[in-house]
Amino acid sequence: SRGTREYNLALGERRAMNAKKYLVNLGVDPGRLTTVSFGEEKLLLFGHDELSWAQNRRDDFVIIK
Repeated sequence: SRGTREYNLALGERRAMNAKKYLVNLGVDPGRLTTVSFGEEKLLLFGHDELSWAQNRRDDFVIIK
């Protein structure tokens, strides 16, 4: 990673909130959405290169019916 644990958690939280805002703007009820930032806790790739960092900058969605 290129930042501290705290920095990465805050960055992930901002990313999650922006994704939530986007979905709310599309008409999704905000009461149906929750956000969680994992920082570096749930990486897809463990490399120290641009490809790994790019793949780890993501939003994951879980749909519950």
